[in-house]
Order: sequence, then C-alpha cells, then structure tokens
Amino acid sequence: MSEEKKHNYSADSIQALEGMEHVRMRPSMYIGDVGVRGLHHLVYEVVDNSIDEALAGHCDVISVDINENNSITVRDNGRGIPVGLHKKEGVSALEVVMTKIGAGGKFDKDSYKVSGGLHGVGVSCVNALSDHLIATVHRDGKIWQQEYERGKTLYPVKTVGETDITGTEVTFLPDTSIFQQTTEYNYDTLATRMRELAYLNKGITVTLTDKRNKDDEGNFISETFHSTEGLSEFVKYLDSTREQLTAGVISMEGEKNGIPVEVAMVYNTSYAENLHSYVNNINTHEGGTHLSGFRRGLTHTLKKYADESGLLKNVKFDISGDDFREGLTAIVSVKVAEPQFEGQTKTKLGNREVTSAVSQAVAEMLTDYLEENPNDAKTIVQKVILAAQARHAARKAREMVQRKTVMSIGGLPGKLSDCSETDPAACEIFLVEGDSAGGTAKQGRDRNFQAILPLRGKILNVEKAMQHKVFENEEIKNMFTALGVTIGTEEDPRALNLSKLRYHKVVIMCDADVDGSHIATLILTFFFRYMKEMVEQGYVYIATPPLYLVKKGQKREYAWDDNQRDLIAQKMGGSVTIQRYKGLGEMNAEQLWDTTMNPEFRTLRQVTIDNGTEADRVFSMLMGDEVPPRREFIEKNAKYANIDA
Repeated sequence: MSEEKKHNYSADSIQALEGMEHVRMRPSMYIGDVGVRGLHHLVYEVVDNSIDEALAGHCDVISVDINENNSITVRDNGRGIPVGLHKKEGVSALEVVMTKIGAGGKFDKDSYKVSGGLHGVGVSCVNALSDHLIATVHRDGKIWQQEYERGKTLYPVKTVGETDITGTEVTFLPDTSIFQQTTEYNYDTLATRMRELAYLNKGITVTLTDKRNKDDEGNFISETFHSTEGLSEFVKYLDSTREQLTAGVISMEGEKNGIPVEVAMVYNTSYAENLHSYVNNINTHEGGTHLSGFRRGLTHTLKKYADESGLLKNVKFDISGDDFREGLTAIVSVKVAEPQFEGQTKTKLGNREVTSAVSQAVAEMLTDYLEENPNDAKTIVQKVILAAQARHAARKAREMVQRKTVMSIGGLPGKLSDCSETDPAACEIFLVEGDSAGGTAKQGRDRNFQAILPLRGKILNVEKAMQHKVFENEEIKNMFTALGVTIGTEEDPRALNLSKLRYHKVVIMCDADVDGSHIATLILTFFFRYMKEMVEQGYVYIATPPLYLVKKGQKREYAWDDNQRDLIAQKMGGSVTIQRYKGLGEMNAEQLWDTTMNPEFRTLRQVTIDNGTEADRVFSMLMGDEVPPRREFIEKNAKYANIDA
C-alpha cells in the first residue's frame, strides 16, 4: 500500500457494516463470546423463540436434538413463522426474520406481550454465525423451507410438502471459522437450561436428545422436562441437597400492577443466601429492581411480624436485612412487557415499576403464610436472631482480618512469596497444596510475575461453617490478605471490594490425586461463596500438572492422561519407564516449571459459572451436610472418576 493511501483518511475509509455482516465481524457483541458459552447461547436463542410462542399461549411442546455432526435441531408446535410476503422488504416474512437483525414479532405488541432473546436479534444472529441453517415451517396446511449459508439465503422460500400440523423447525451448524475453540455441544449444559425453562414455564414439555451417544439399551441419551408446579418444584430441586427448616415451600403466583409475578422460597439450616431472579426467562444474575422488591417485601414483612409477635423483645442488638435472608433459597420470576436491561448481556433489570409490584406480592404472600403457619414463623424468626448474632461475630472476625492487612508488614502473610511486578494485570498467584510443594514452586517460578502462597492441609469447608468461623480460619485469612481484597461494609456485609486486588490470575495448584481434588473443591467452594465476583470476572484458574513421566534412555515426555501415556509409550517403542506423579512434591523445580507453571507450555483451566442456580445446587450437594444426594451423585458419576489405588 502506498504512503498516500495509508494516510488518505476520507469518507471512503469508513466501513458501514450492517446486519449480518456486522454480527460476523463482531460476534461477541451479540452472543457474549465465541467460546463455549457463546456456542451454547446459539441454542438458547432459537429455543427462546419457541418459548415466546409458549408465553403467547400457542406452543406447549419443544424438542432439542444434538445431531451426530454437532448441529442442533429445535422443533416446536407453535403457529409457525409467517411465510407470506413482507410488504416493506418484498420477500417472505420467514426470510426477513432469518436474515434481518432486529426483525421479528417481538417488536409487535399484538404478537408477543413478553419475550426473551437478544433485543430481537436472536434467530437471525444464529443464522449469521452458522455455516449452514435450514428453517422448516409447518403452516397453512403446507411445509415451507429455506436454507442459508453464513446468513445468506440459498433460494427463495419454497413449499416442500403438505401437513396437518403447525410449528417451526430450525437446524443449524455453527461456523467453525467463528467458533474456533470448539463446536462440540455439552449435553449437561443444555440439559440444565432446558430444565430451567421447564420450571419457569410450567405446563410446557421440553425434550433434549443427544444423537451422538446411546445408553446401555441402544437408545439415544434423552431427557424430558416438564413441571406442573413451576417455581415451587424448581426451589425444591435447588434445595434438595440441604436440610429444610420449614415444612413446605412458601410460594405465590399472581399479577401486581399489570406485571405477572411468581415467587417461591424455602428456609434451610445452611448459612448461605441463595437468591435467583428471572425476567422473561432470562437469568438476571446481577439482580435488579425485581430482586430489590423481593428483599424489601421480605424484610419489612418478617420484621413487622417478629415485632408484633414479641419474638424480638429480648434481643439486644440490631437485626439487618441480611439476617432475614440467611439460609434462604428463593426464586423470583417476573414477566415484563418492555424490560429495560442494563447492558447488552441482560443481567440486571432496570424497570422501577417492578420494585413495588414484587414488594407488594411478597408482602401479601408472606403475611398469609406466617399467620397460617405460626410454628414455621417462630422457627424462621429464631433463625434470623441466630443469623444476627453470627453477623456480629463475623464483623469482629472480618475487622481482625482487615486490621491484620493494615498492620502487618506490607499487609501480606508471612508464607507468601510475592513477585516483583506490581501491575495486577501482569501478576499471578499460585495457591499451592502443602509447604513441600510450595517450596518447590517457589524455586521453579518466575519471580518477576509469579507469587506463591502455600496452603496447609485442607482448608475449612465454608459450606458448613458460620461466617465468623470462616473469617477466623488462618488459611482463609492468608488468602484474603495475599489477594488484597476486603469483604463487607455496613450496608452489605457480603460485599466484595476488588479495587485493591493484587493478581488477575489466581491459580489453584493441587496434587493430581483424590486428596488434591478435594482440596481444590474446598478452595473453589470458598471462592464461589465468598468471592464469586472473582470467578465471574475470569480471575480464577486451575493448574493441570501431568500425571505421568514416560522415559526411555535420554528421551522424556509428559502425559496428562492414560491415553496420552499409552500413545507416547507406543511412539517410543520397546521398554519404557513410566513414573506416576501422585503429588506435586514428586517433581523437582525444573519439572514443575516446564509442565505446570511456564506460560508457554502449561495448560490452565479457567473457572467459569455457566449457570448460577445449578452451580449453587452442586456445591451444596458436594460440600453440604446431606449425604443421600451426594451418594446418588457419586453412584451416577463413578464411571467417570479416577480412583487412586
């Protein structure tokens, strides 16, 4: 390119990318990312169209198939996307819906009162990011079809047969040039979302079938999700791994100020607060006005009841809103005609009118329940009083942690071997199992940007511990002070302050055995319950040390699983020596650096939260008090486990 052209910045230099081209150029703007999460989001967008038909009262059966080639087929028994001529565009309405960003019935209030999806870009966005897509519509006694490649139509909409049913079928194959990390769908991830949708929309039936795998009887792996009770069943499912404090589920369903509101909640013996909120089936994990309304209604009603019943007359300390939510699992679902979300990712609701609607609904529901169930009411208030006592103890323990951070030399624990770099974005810290492995890691690390914090033994299981016990635990105090984060304010005792976070990579490095896996799970439980924002922002990783060293003469290669070990041994040929690493301490500093710590060769697994409700259920199941759900999980998954001899 000539120097003249390089510097000739004119109107012709501006690229005006519209519609499908812009989606392909900037896919993360539309689906969040082009990794595993974005890949699965494509399915959710197509299913959302079918759910919208269900919300409008025209659909009650949806099926999702994962095909052998990892394409996806979604079918419903709705009205079918209109196929008639669109006056403005001059082509079939089906083609408009599939190829025009912002087109669809969701913008027509007569077609859909409420809907989810990505501000109307859903199915056309999926089309743009698919290598191939086929849309088949059963409508008006005929079967209509159109195919697309990377969002472009291959032929006009045509009839391919006759039918006596209605509905829409979409089959799409994700574009490997967009989804370069993977195009392989995870069955469990999709099953979690389909189950969630069935609970949130009682009466509909959602079937998920994996045509890539068969069970012992030769049938495709498949599950059908259906709920008759809605959120009441959902909250029972989420809380099935905890010991319930009250006899039944406290629930309500109705309409306030023209806004449909559904709430279900239970109290349990745990110390965690688990609130999950949805708007038009979208999981608003950052909350918003509907969650504010729930908290307001809950606190006001319970406080009023406790005062009027005299249950607080001997309490000498203040009780806050947080105390009313300890040990509470609740789901709030609202349907809003014109939701205002903060940001493209739709994680926080902004409609102010929703606050009072949910608050009123919760107040009425709770008032009736407390009056009709005085024994449960007394049990709940006693739990609240205990929570307040624990909060006061936790505040003192938390202040000790923060005082230690300020008073100690540099505010850092003595066991920490820090790095010289001060930019958090360039720094990483390894949380290492045991002093021995910690010593090896200190010798092998790059001191410029890698810090080492050895952890002694198994840290406290925070799932079963009161908050003040967590802050009193020495290993947890060391993690808080090393990371530079603080927790708790007068307004919100659980608020996490990451403004002074010292490392943007926190790497959990444990032995590759059963004990190591348990320690890693304990640390992950701590992060999920007390530093969830760090996980959500992508700061937490798990190291993957090798399982084997394969040697023959001077040749040495590492293997991370049994298959890789066997392939290396076969490649080397003849008699080889295989060393099994059960602990990090069995490697010297050079080996640990080469395999597990060197950014050029190591493999780090980033910890993400695909579904907060399911993550909450799994942590409580694996780390909580209830044994039967854990036993059932182990029996179901034992065939995937590696048990050390």
